[in-house]
Amino acid sequence: MTQPYDDLYWNSNDGLRLHARDYPADAGTSPRGTVVCIPGLTRNAADFDALAQLLSAGGWRVLAVDLRGRAGSARATDPTSYNARVYADDMAALLHSQGVDKAVFIGTSLGVLVTITVASRTPGLIAAAVLNDAGPKVPRQALTRIGKYAGKTLPPMDLEQAAAYAESIGKASFPRFTSDDWRAMASRMFRKRDDGLLELDYDPAIIRTTRPWVLWLLRPVLWRAVRSLTSRAPVLVVRGALSDILPAEVARQMAATSPNASLVEVPDVGHAPTLSEPVAKDAILALLERVK
Repeated sequence: MTQPYDDLYWNSNDGLRLHARDYPADAGTSPRGTVVCIPGLTRNAADFDALAQLLSAGGWRVLAVDLRGRAGSARATDPTSYNARVYADDMAALLHSQGVDKAVFIGTSLGVLVTITVASRTPGLIAAAVLNDAGPKVPRQALTRIGKYAGKTLPPMDLEQAAAYAESIGKASFPRFTSDDWRAMASRMFRKRDDGLLELDYDPAIIRTTRPWVLWLLRPVLWRAVRSLTSRAPVLVVRGALSDILPAEVARQMAATSPNASLVEVPDVGHAPTLSEPVAKDAILALLERVK
């Protein structure tokens, strides 16, 4: 089967070689613009494959990124660079390398914080945004839950073992997933080693520089960034109905910051919606119709 994307590489301001999956707009479609997809803390570009193919069929070029330290992007020599400000600058460098003045940003979890940081540092880059299941206020108990598994060393695994691991940490968020779904998720989370076994596809140091108390202190700054973003561009807030990362009240407050903002809740899903759910896809397509 033909790969639906090209591998794109660019250099960060501090010299790292970074990777994105570049899904070109389908031939014969009218070009609509560029979409940048930013994954969660321990995830990578593969999470957006289904959505990227849908959008490229509609005329959008989609750049699904591997943040530094993940999958095809180089690991940082200075682990302190694993932070939202540097990630945001990496996104600006990506668009500059491609001669793109403005793009739609779709961020999941950490990708939400990166998107609103881009909005603070280089606001002109964002034509519209999808903020998937994270916001300016994250409950401490949710961060504690993630801290129990993120960045922990795992032994090499085969696919069935990796799928069982994915299910063990994600079943509460995806109660309707089948065994095939868990294998598919594991294939996105892990990379194959030379011996055929699998290992998690990220630098463990990305976790060591993630400090929950910093997020807590930054709440006023992040709220200002959200209000600034929604005042200037169409914004869709996506929440998993079972999410412990984005409380329902916080999601409603985000959507209430401006008439430009709207909220959709994905039923029977926790953190974070895959964005391949029908209600999420429909809402994203509706948002893109508002992009000028």
